[in-house]
Amino acid sequence: MHRGSPTTQFADREEAGQRLGERLRQENVDGDIVLAIPRGGLPLGRAVADAIDAPLDIVVAKKIGAPGNPEFAIGAVAADGSVWLNERVIERQGIGRDYVADAREQKAREARQKAERYRDGPPPELAGKRVVIVDDGVATGATVRACIEQVRAEQPARIVLAVPVGSPRTMEELEEMVDAVVALETPADFRAVGQFYQDFAQVTDEEAMAYLD
Repeated sequence: MHRGSPTTQFADREEAGQRLGERLRQENVDGDIVLAIPRGGLPLGRAVADAIDAPLDIVVAKKIGAPGNPEFAIGAVAADGSVWLNERVIERQGIGRDYVADAREQKAREARQKAERYRDGPPPELAGKRVVIVDDGVATGATVRACIEQVRAEQPARIVLAVPVGSPRTMEELEEMVDAVVALETPADFRAVGQFYQDFAQVTDEEAMAYLD
């Protein structure tokens, strides 16, 4: 991983995806399928899939927010129910197991509904395949951890996580969950993914789904 300068910026997600695809080609990273995390990961996923000549699909997870603070992730759950929980934070904040269980069930249902809305047909078979997971960046990594858990459960031959930018600490932790990590930048001054994009406008569902066509 390259610990880049704090001034590095991507014009938008599509340009970041093109640069990420180039890096994957340079490092001879092959994939049988690219899985983008909606919504922001799909513009990048399309560019990466085209670059390595692989089909594009999705892997969906929803964050589990803390009680009274839904933006603060205490975990995430994927469409198949695979979950990652920040046990240290849950214990430190005294968050009840009933709350976690209820939130997990609700967010898993939302993730399933989103996956069904985006995908026309059954999910792809991942067993024995080389899978590349793509997102527009990684901060706490809650969502991507749950997505990795879902993919791992299907026993692929190899998992590569590819992102333009990520928190150095989080990316180091994620290296233990996958076979390889490709990150264009892991800047020491990382605060938020959006700080490294000139255009980080929210991607609508309609825009995101268009990249799957």
